[in-house]
Amino acid sequence: MVRVPAAGQPEPAWPAAGQPEPAWPAEGAAPTAEDFARRRAARPVDPVATMGIRAAVNKTTLGLVKLAPGRQEQELKRDIDMVRRNFGGLRQVTVVNPKGGAGKTVAILLLAMTFGQKRGGYVLAWDNNETQGTLGMRAQQDFHSRTVRDMLRDLGQFQGAHGRVGDLSQYVRSQGEGMFDVLASDESATGGEMLTASAFAEIREVVSRFYKLIFVDTGNNVRAQNWQAAMDATDQLVITMSARNDSAETAARMLDHLEQSGRQRLVRQAVTVVSMPPSRKEIDLPAIEQHFAARTRAVLLAPYERLIDTGEPIRYGQLSAATRDAWLKIAAAVAEGL
Repeated sequence: MVRVPAAGQPEPAWPAAGQPEPAWPAEGAAPTAEDFARRRAARPVDPVATMGIRAAVNKTTLGLVKLAPGRQEQELKRDIDMVRRNFGGLRQVTVVNPKGGAGKTVAILLLAMTFGQKRGGYVLAWDNNETQGTLGMRAQQDFHSRTVRDMLRDLGQFQGAHGRVGDLSQYVRSQGEGMFDVLASDESATGGEMLTASAFAEIREVVSRFYKLIFVDTGNNVRAQNWQAAMDATDQLVITMSARNDSAETAARMLDHLEQSGRQRLVRQAVTVVSMPPSRKEIDLPAIEQHFAARTRAVLLAPYERLIDTGEPIRYGQLSAATRDAWLKIAAAVAEGL
C-alpha cells in the first residue's frame, strides 16, 4: 500500500534494494533534523547507456528511447567502482618476480597510473630495488633527480611531527596526467650500499603519512633484507611474468620460497599478470595459466603494447584502448584483495 505523508511530514528516504522502508514520523509528531536530512536521498536513477550503439540510439531518439548499458559497459563500471572503493586505510601492493625483464616496473607504472586516473591522487610508486632500479627511467621526469637514498639520508626532516607533503615533493617525482608520484631507487650501478630492512621500514613510515596506496617495485634478490621487509608489509601481492617458460618458472620457484617461509596466504590471494609478446607462437600459455590459476587468486593477461616495448617513459594518454582496458581489469582484481 502506498502511504501519502501527512501534511507537514517530509518524504522518507528511498530505501536501498533489500532494505526496510524508512520509518515515518508518528502522526502529529514534529519532524526531526534527521527527517529533514532525508530529503537529499532520492530513488536511484535507472542506468542509461553512454557507450557504443546503445548510447547512439539514446542520443538519436532525443531521449524517447533509453537503452540500458550493455554488458561491456556494465563490466567497465563495476571495475571502476571496485578501484574507487574505500580500502579503510593505507594499503601496499608489492610486485614481484626475481627474473629481470618480467614486467615488474611496467606493472608498477600501469597500476599506479590506473589507480591514479580512476581514484585521484595519494598514490605512490616506489622502487625498492636493492641496488640500481629502472622505475625512475620509465617514469616521467620532474624538476629533480633525487632518489630513495637522498630521502634516507634526510629522514631527520620527517622525524616526529616534522615534514609536510611539500617537503616530500623534493624526493618524489610527480607524474602529471598519471595522477601519482614516483620514489625512484638509486640509478647508479655502483653507488651506495644495499638497503636494509630497517631502512625500508623507516621510509615506509614516512611515505605512509602522505599516501593511501603504495605500489612497491622489487629487485631480483629474494634474500635481500629490503625484499623480505616488503613482503612482510604487503597487503596484496602481484606476480608478473612474460609469457615465457623461464619467466614463469622463476615466478613459480619464488612462490615455493614464499610458501616455505610461512606466507601461504599471501600467495593464495596473489594476482598473476602475464605480459603477452607480439606473437603467441611457441609459447605454452595454457600451462602457465593452469599452474598459476591453481596457486593464486586470479590470472590475467596484459596485451602486447608497442609503446611499452620501446623502453621509453610511459604516458597514460598514449596507451592503446585495449591496454588501458586490460590494466583496468587487472587493477580491479588487485583492488578486490585490498
